[in-house]
Amino acid sequence: MKIENTTNTNDELGENHVGTSSDTPMTADAFKLSDKEKIDIIKDDVRHIMETLGLDLTDDSLNGTPKRVAKMFVNEIFGGLNPEKKPTASVFDNKYKYGEMLVEKNITVYSTCEHHLLPIVGRAHIAYISNGTVVGLSKMNRIVDYFSKRPQVQERLTIQVVKELQKVLNTDDVACVIDAKHLCVNSRGIRDIESSTVTSEFGGQFQNKETKREFLDYIKLETKF
Repeated sequence: MKIENTTNTNDELGENHVGTSSDTPMTADAFKLSDKEKIDIIKDDVRHIMETLGLDLTDDSLNGTPKRVAKMFVNEIFGGLNPEKKPTASVFDNKYKYGEMLVEKNITVYSTCEHHLLPIVGRAHIAYISNGTVVGLSKMNRIVDYFSKRPQVQERLTIQVVKELQKVLNTDDVACVIDAKHLCVNSRGIRDIESSTVTSEFGGQFQNKETKREFLDYIKLETKF
């Protein structure tokens, strides 16, 4: 009875896309195996799934799919699980004494819902107020990309981006807003193709009403070239 209740609870959490932690749940031995060993194991598991579904893996189009999926899981869409791939974010002195917020908007987000392993696609908008140091613009994109490349819930992704930039910049004054579509909602279940999900995390001065409003107004600006 206890196992059944736990299973029902897990199903309910997953169907409602509810996360349980601001840290990505990882086992203690997550990096015991090499990437090659993980690919070999996942390849066999994917092959088993496809064969169970009744697919003919002797077909030229399907024969290489298990290995392609395994390599994609380890090297690409879940590569952000590996701390060795975490981007190095060099900081520099704010020698030009820029004292206003810096906003980088429309950062592309490609992630994967941890409940159904379907894509999350959207945009992230980040801002910070310098505490004496600045970070290269591209590093902000890379931080979003790194934390996106793992099974995620959008709330956790938003928090992780803010926490990482707070650590890098040594300031609480960091904010992030993410607007994304979840294919687990758009392509299955309710199949609502129009809806998107917006999450936000405001640290330090961004919790002030005026500063928060200024940031939100900036990300509404239309950029044309």
